[in-house]
Amino acid sequence: MTGRWRARFFTIWTGQQLSIVGSAAAQFALVWWLTATTGSPRVLTQATFVALLPQAVIGVVTGPLIDRWNRRTIMIVADGFIALVSLWLAYLFWTESLEIWHVYVVVFARSIGQGFHRPAMSASTTLMVPRQHYTRIGGLNQTIHGFLAVVSPALGAWLMSLMPLHGVMMVDVGTAAFAILPLFFLAIPQPEAQSVESVKQQRFVHNVLDGLRFILRWPGILALLGAASILKVALIPAFSLLPLLVQGHFGGGAPEYALFNAMVGGGMLAGGLLLSIWGGFKRKIFTVLTGLTGVGVATTLLGLTPPGMIWIGVVAVFITGIMLSLTDGPIAGLLQATVPPQMQGRVFALLGSLFNVTTLAGLLIAGPVAEVTGVPFWFLLAGLICTATAIASFFIPALVHIEDQRPGETLDSSVGRTPETTAIDP
Repeated sequence: MTGRWRARFFTIWTGQQLSIVGSAAAQFALVWWLTATTGSPRVLTQATFVALLPQAVIGVVTGPLIDRWNRRTIMIVADGFIALVSLWLAYLFWTESLEIWHVYVVVFARSIGQGFHRPAMSASTTLMVPRQHYTRIGGLNQTIHGFLAVVSPALGAWLMSLMPLHGVMMVDVGTAAFAILPLFFLAIPQPEAQSVESVKQQRFVHNVLDGLRFILRWPGILALLGAASILKVALIPAFSLLPLLVQGHFGGGAPEYALFNAMVGGGMLAGGLLLSIWGGFKRKIFTVLTGLTGVGVATTLLGLTPPGMIWIGVVAVFITGIMLSLTDGPIAGLLQATVPPQMQGRVFALLGSLFNVTTLAGLLIAGPVAEVTGVPFWFLLAGLICTATAIASFFIPALVHIEDQRPGETLDSSVGRTPETTAIDP
């Protein structure tokens, strides 16, 4: 693969990031509208539950379709669908007819589009970028996500001060064009035609089972799924309650909520830069587990912060952002280097579904519990669970040696092999 990959990849990638800015600003405005309108932990967790439900369910279907269909077409249709949903939301705000149930419909529909787009983009990245750059791209993604997380809340709060909410939603619709237009003019490499035909010749249910068997034969990913399940039950619901923590516990408003989001983004930016420069530990999984431990400690600190010391909460979420980058960046590179390109649609989508199922369980619990015990208690509980799980994971052999395994091998036959010899070069 020649150096020409950069122009194509970064043109598409830049358009995607610009679209994310608009979507994140609109999401900020929508979440704050829910918070100001209801002030209910149950409503916020229910909205997050509805947003994650499609991705937990349809991943079983989207994976085989991504491996069967043209990935560029999937991304165009998915981005266009999301833009149309945002346009409908803008109309509801404009006519002042928006109700809570409309929000649930909107986040559910957008999630369906994202359920196709994200694994398609991830699988396409593998074929556009040389393997030796996977970790660098992962670090760059974390850096840019951090930067966007800094910019987007401030942009959302600023737009809310300048225009009505339907105008903020139209910004989201407009920025979607940056994601869609490059895809009409730039080709995205596809898996080898023979591999695609092989997938199409099988029954659809066999495609699904192939992805499941791939995961079940990989001891390391099963261990990672187990640890992640515990964490997602606690952590994702906690941060879905962040606007209520800012409003109810610290007495803040939209500017303070924007500050908290921006500090998370600033931490992700710093963590992404650190990962890009440092590269992490030789074993990527040690970087992941170190990051998870830091996330747990910082979340515990956030839950313990007194109402009058909001600055401690700001520091805590900044540290959380740093540690999230150290956690997420290496995982993406590890999976992209190990899963064959022709299997990535099925495996990535299925993993996303499995991760989200446990998050949904946590959301069902978090809302009612937070209403009884208070939002800060859930942050404290989530932090302690995260810290304990991350530390315990250092002592799970299948997880520690995840990079030494070829999917389908036992741990004993894989220990001792270097990660480079196990990675499947696309």
